[in-house]
Amino acid sequence: MQQLKNLNYPSNAFGRFWIKVPLILRSILIGFGVSTLGVSIWTIMAISIPGPWSVLLMGAFLIFFWMYFSGKWKPPNTQAFRRFCTRKINLKRPVWIWGLIAAFLIFIIVNASFMLTFRFVEFQPEIFKNLSFLNNLPDLQAWSIIIGISMTAGICEEIGYRGYLQKPLEQKYGPIVAISISSIIFIVIHLHQAWLASIMVPIIPISFMIGYLAYATNSLIPGIIAHVSFDIILSSYWWSDVIGTFKHKPISMTGVDNHFIITFIVVLLSTVLFIVAIRKLLKLKNVAQQQTMI
Repeated sequence: MQQLKNLNYPSNAFGRFWIKVPLILRSILIGFGVSTLGVSIWTIMAISIPGPWSVLLMGAFLIFFWMYFSGKWKPPNTQAFRRFCTRKINLKRPVWIWGLIAAFLIFIIVNASFMLTFRFVEFQPEIFKNLSFLNNLPDLQAWSIIIGISMTAGICEEIGYRGYLQKPLEQKYGPIVAISISSIIFIVIHLHQAWLASIMVPIIPISFMIGYLAYATNSLIPGIIAHVSFDIILSSYWWSDVIGTFKHKPISMTGVDNHFIITFIVVLLSTVLFIVAIRKLLKLKNVAQQQTMI
């Protein structure tokens, strides 16, 4: 709480007005704005610049995006707040190891939970394949778009929602409330996409997992790695046919088969291991905090 109060907000008239806005609303607006800025830039580049060139330019922009929103450059009176929201960049080795393990487990859970969902309800490509235009593009162009989408979503949305939205709320309301709010807003922002209605159940805990990973590591980097990784598979498999498509039918039609049993075990086991990894990360975080206080 005290750390949040000590951050240097702008001292002009707008700044004095802005600080009076309730923290929840302020965090939602900033988080949404930061994320939308990056996603909008990518949309413009993808439409106006062909093929791999848009990805190269977007990669350069994302470096600038990360550096600025992590506290580089002017204005100096917002640098502390920007560094605070993007959390730590230099992580100790145990945090890196367990953070990457948790990120990998999220990647597994995302894809396995999609498979499990569509063993209960029928997969509808006409709704879900919103990137089907990629199927008709040359491989280089298709993959450049997939990588561009994944990098932009992973970096910009994690900075916006798990950084600028969630981090200030953690200081005032604690992790559960902050993560819940960031997860709800993250889902609401994606409600315009028709496919989301089919996978609402797994998306809610997955969003919460990414938020808790950011809290447990006090870093956005493991979450960004997880987000970029599973978005690559989402874009190339679930939203298009670049690497194939899901063909299994619901168990109401096929009965419980080996595919369903294995998928269920993978989801369950990965979730348990994710909890183990988070508990380990929380212990490391507590130890680090105790050492800082000594």
